[in-house]
Amino acid sequence: MKTLDDCRVAIDTIDNEILELLNKRMEVVHRVGEIKHESGTAVYRPEREKDIIDRLTKMSEDANGSLNKGAIEAIFLEVFAVARNLELPERIAYLGPEGTFTHQAAESRFGGMSDYISLGSIHSVFKTLEAGRAKFGVVPIENSKDGIVGETLDLLSKSSVKIVAELYMPIHASFATKATKLEDITKIYSKDKGFGQCREFLQEHGFVNIEQIPVESTAKAAILAAEDPNAAAICSHIAAKLYGVPTMFENIEDEHDSSTRFVILSDFKNGISEHDKTSILVKLHDAQEAGSLVHFLQDFDEENINLSKIESRPSRDKSGFGYWFYIDFFGHIDDEAIQKVLSKHTDEVTWLGSYVKGED
Repeated sequence: MKTLDDCRVAIDTIDNEILELLNKRMEVVHRVGEIKHESGTAVYRPEREKDIIDRLTKMSEDANGSLNKGAIEAIFLEVFAVARNLELPERIAYLGPEGTFTHQAAESRFGGMSDYISLGSIHSVFKTLEAGRAKFGVVPIENSKDGIVGETLDLLSKSSVKIVAELYMPIHASFATKATKLEDITKIYSKDKGFGQCREFLQEHGFVNIEQIPVESTAKAAILAAEDPNAAAICSHIAAKLYGVPTMFENIEDEHDSSTRFVILSDFKNGISEHDKTSILVKLHDAQEAGSLVHFLQDFDEENINLSKIESRPSRDKSGFGYWFYIDFFGHIDDEAIQKVLSKHTDEVTWLGSYVKGED
């Protein structure tokens, strides 16, 4: 290929081949959907998607290909999302409004074609799933800076829906504006916490004395910035894109290691994979006795089950001042060793879900 036109012809030819292969893939997907419908099998299988991505990543590495794991995920997660919608169109509820980081997390797994419902509270997401108005829900469960989202745990403890997947997403703030020059900006919108998280950026660019207007969400900040060419917003990347506000600067937060763990909720049980993680809530009958929690955890140690997290939560019941313990451990609820442990504590444990562990 000697010229740019030669390169374009080659790319067009390859694109035609990709489209042909994708259509063939979707024909198979259509049959998969029929089989799953007949058997009542869940359409969303995160363990299967992980296996595919891992296999393709290794294939690319072995061939010294240009695509790394991140690039392969970006491409194939969208392919998977399109395929699921062809198998059986599903509705996804998430903690809104549109343009929030939860919205961004939902789209990263379910793609741009899915039918989304933006809801005003985590409680509303659970109620929507329990009523059958959506198949999946996406809510935050933990932040690397602020810790556990208590409302999510409290609702999981008494809900019929379970965790079917998790994902960790780095939280990056964008500076979006329709202004062409920094000196044209007269006001900045964001959540009150957003200004504090981007203080260094605001100082470095001379925005300390610019009017800073706190609003209820970063999505609302993007909406207001879209309406005023002299305004800017500190918001998520997806909010800036959704409301048509050009991003002038990305990753403007002071600390770049903040991330949020989101969980995907639904009404089915995942099969066993090689990369499972399980979440439970534990309320010990003899919690007031010395060593009760230690004795409970020793059962896991004896079966070589690795715990990844343990945190206490107020039980919020009528029996007095007590605690639940939220525990994550590696393995599936149906693994023999885990069943051996939990069978000793059947009336003390609430199972929250078993799912493919995410990569943080």
